[in-house]
Amino acid sequence: MGRSWSRMSLSRVFMMWEMAHRLVLRRLWTLSVNDIRCLPTSTASVASSCYSTSLQSSTTRVSFLSPSRSLPRALPHTSRREVSFNVQDSEDFTERVINSELPVLVDFHAQWCGPCKILGPRLEKAVAKQKGRVAMAKVDIDDHTDLAIEYGVSAVPTVIAMRGGDVVDHFVGIKDDDELDSFVSKVIGQ
Repeated sequence: MGRSWSRMSLSRVFMMWEMAHRLVLRRLWTLSVNDIRCLPTSTASVASSCYSTSLQSSTTRVSFLSPSRSLPRALPHTSRREVSFNVQDSEDFTERVINSELPVLVDFHAQWCGPCKILGPRLEKAVAKQKGRVAMAKVDIDDHTDLAIEYGVSAVPTVIAMRGGDVVDHFVGIKDDDELDSFVSKVIGQ
């Protein structure tokens, strides 16, 4: 009995360690390059290695690379506008969605939601076809419950189309590629 208890507690400790590890990686992933440059040198190196390893499949274990690796000195500048982005907080939502000159599709999703994982890439593809005439904001309802409540999200995935700060259309659930293309075209007024 003592052995099974220790195995259970070890597996529980390992599971909690992995959850904490994922949370740290998630926070590092959301840091911009400028935020990382402001960190002390050794921390920035670890952040760089975390960033590069987090690009791998989520099913693989993340191992920290050598702390001697450093961030690139500069990123290439592109004038291309970002087609889709993750909302960081309410202020970011106001700035990038409500005050946007472009129509914006807001994808309310959750990490644990299977249909969200199917819809997300399809929606990004439909938005990318429009070549900058529409943007896509991704809102994780577990991280931004206040926004989900404010916009009446009761199920995920929910997609809300906004133009000029106003909700102009929405849908709940999965749609096929043709329906998504039609929805996006309707939102941008084609």
